[in-house]
Amino acid sequence: MSRILVTGGAGFIGSHVVEELTRRGHHVVALDDLSGGFADNVPAQARLVAGSITDADLIQRLFESERFDYVYHLAAYAAEGLSHFIRRFNYTNNVIGSVNLINAAVNTGVKCFVFTSSIAVYGPSPELPMREETPAHPEDPYGIAKLAVEQDLAACRRMFGLNYVIFRPHNVYGERQNIGDRYRNVVGIFMNQILQGKPMTIFGDGLQTRAFSYIRDITPVMADVIDMPEAWNEVFNVGADQPYTVRELAERVAQAMGVAPDIRFVAARNEVLHAYSSHEKVRRVFGERPLRTLDEGLSAMAEWVKTHGARSSQKFKGIEITKNLPPVWLE
Repeated sequence: MSRILVTGGAGFIGSHVVEELTRRGHHVVALDDLSGGFADNVPAQARLVAGSITDADLIQRLFESERFDYVYHLAAYAAEGLSHFIRRFNYTNNVIGSVNLINAAVNTGVKCFVFTSSIAVYGPSPELPMREETPAHPEDPYGIAKLAVEQDLAACRRMFGLNYVIFRPHNVYGERQNIGDRYRNVVGIFMNQILQGKPMTIFGDGLQTRAFSYIRDITPVMADVIDMPEAWNEVFNVGADQPYTVRELAERVAQAMGVAPDIRFVAARNEVLHAYSSHEKVRRVFGERPLRTLDEGLSAMAEWVKTHGARSSQKFKGIEITKNLPPVWLE
């Protein structure tokens, strides 16, 4: 049994990672500031610590008392589009907070640091699907922050010998997603709008393409990696293979929710139009694993959403730049 820290452990992806790790008998501490996660997401077998990764003193005390073997770092505010307008908040949480964890990991002898990055690091790549070796040119501050942490981990490996693994998931959806977040997680946004009797809001013409990844297809791979030293110090894209347009997604979400599609098109925002990745490397290292179809994953999430009901959608408090902010985010 290993001692493991999961940051963002009360959040969407983090709570599923905690669930996978506790199922395997590990001692897990979930650290979360509960700004986007919920305490009841954390399995009873894990211990929840309420706190922020930006609190360097808390991080140091926690690492010194627990002596973690492994760290899974999933705490982040992952709103790519909004990150343009909350730059200080983005870099404080997604870079400085990560550095606090990396410092503590080095100082206490953590065996491996597992970092959840994003395909946002690739930016508007001319190469599709994007591969791990595709040059990274992030378009937004969120992607820039993720790439900075990836590079810092590589530097720490060279300087201090800290092993790491980087996963780059994309457009993950499923049970426990915070459907009340109006700035990220398009599947959750659509389902919440349907529950509230509102049209699904699409930026631009809806012909942007993404591959949508069901949560329970990616977290077992992430949990496996601490027992696979041959995968350490590597980068892996992880998620679904088949891209869909956002318009197609809206139609599939409506079908899963049992309603007719009702779509409201609003002014396009500055975003990467086409982004999906190759998963040849993760299959080669971790083996072939069956993936749920989009309809199967949406059906599972819709069942959960209908049981839990709609969530109020709150405006982000602390917008730093309003120039070019999409008008729909001001409503």
